[in-house]
Amino acid sequence: MSIAFTFPGQGSQAVGMGKALADAFPAARAVFAEVDDALGEKLSATIWDGPIETLTLTENAQPALMAVSLATLRALEAEAGLNLARDVAYVAGHSLGEYSALAAAGSFSIGDAARLLRIRGKAMQAATPVGVGAMAAILGLDFDAVVAVAADAAEGEVCQAANDNGGGQVVISGHKAAVERACELAKARGAKRAIPLPVSAPFHCALMKPAADAMAEALATVPAKAPVVPVVANVLAQPISDPAEITRRLIEQVTGTVRWRECVAAMAGLGVTTFYEVGAGKVLSGLVKRIADGATGSAIGSPDDIAAFKASRG
Repeated sequence: MSIAFTFPGQGSQAVGMGKALADAFPAARAVFAEVDDALGEKLSATIWDGPIETLTLTENAQPALMAVSLATLRALEAEAGLNLARDVAYVAGHSLGEYSALAAAGSFSIGDAARLLRIRGKAMQAATPVGVGAMAAILGLDFDAVVAVAADAAEGEVCQAANDNGGGQVVISGHKAAVERACELAKARGAKRAIPLPVSAPFHCALMKPAADAMAEALATVPAKAPVVPVVANVLAQPISDPAEITRRLIEQVTGTVRWRECVAAMAGLGVTTFYEVGAGKVLSGLVKRIADGATGSAIGSPDDIAAFKASRG
């Protein structure tokens, strides 16, 4: 059995996430303290007590989700005897989750990952004025069909496939009017639904170029180390380990497509049969079954999940 660990992206946040882990396990508690220290504020208080409006701000949600993922991982190491380099074949994360994956694999310290994600969140929010951009989920068309819809709807504006999530779900991003045109066009071409998403900015499209520039500057001051296990990069959908390439792909990822369907399929093709989603929520583990025939996906985010993981290893 070959195992991959995956790390969730924005949208999985909830007030109170990670609190039971911090209460149960000193190793998890230490991660939240490390993130608070790195950011110079009590982000843990916002994570555990809310309000949800503050937690959902991009600049808070990104480091918060990373903190919960790494707290879960540290608890697995301390309580279940996990050794990532020995026990896990690949790591990958959805958008911001790629930073969680890299911190898990030792490319970045937890503190550096928190600071980078705070910069990333602020830069992505600031890249376009509120109301200029939009995102929508297109259900029931394959990726290539959605790419064609986005291109035809652009009409000189930005409209791109932002996330290929698998299971017939592709998210588009760009100028608001272009995304609205694409939604209508997608339905005309057979999409089951086109759902506008409640996001604060148009992520993973060319409108994020100022944020990509900001991340290039930030990452230049925080050199990545070689990960202890290969990281499957969002924009490549294949494993990488070279630190310079990791940095380059993180910059590309801000404006590029999150090729999640292909990432999971690539890991399955490399022999992964068991996917664990580490941290908040169950979105990625739910997608596994739709992407990789015969693979299993389960979430680890609570003390009970950690006990079950430990029991599964005998």
